[in-house]
Amino acid sequence: MVDVWIDGACAGNPGKMGIGIVIRCKDEIIKYSISLGNGTNNLAEYYALFIALSELKHLHIKSAHLYSDSILLVKQINGEYKVRDENIKKLYIKIKHLLTPSMILRWIPREENKDADYLAKRAIKLSELVDSNGQVEGCIYI
Repeated sequence: MVDVWIDGACAGNPGKMGIGIVIRCKDEIIKYSISLGNGTNNLAEYYALFIALSELKHLHIKSAHLYSDSILLVKQINGEYKVRDENIKKLYIKIKHLLTPSMILRWIPREENKDADYLAKRAIKLSELVDSNGQVEGCIYI
């Protein structure tokens, strides 16, 4: 079984978004820390799930347990809450197309999602070091 932990973070809300994804498949662990630009925390959570599912599809994985500490995301994807935000609706539709019947999304407490949370926050911090020319502040380019 493949296990996937996801998290989205935001520096301000709205603000700079980052996502963290941890995929564990047998003895292999794949980690993603991705900066996404500006948006809301809820949008970041949705992007985390969308990118995780896209990666699972790319890896030809059709069965997985996915874990998120976002109650809103989990309840919306599982049909318990309606999606009202127009930006999120677009991702919601894409996510529903990527989910297979063998993929289960579950809510977990924040304490059980520390690795994905760290990666999401790290993405934001690293993005703040990049200037308008795409150069990392404090680095010397040869």
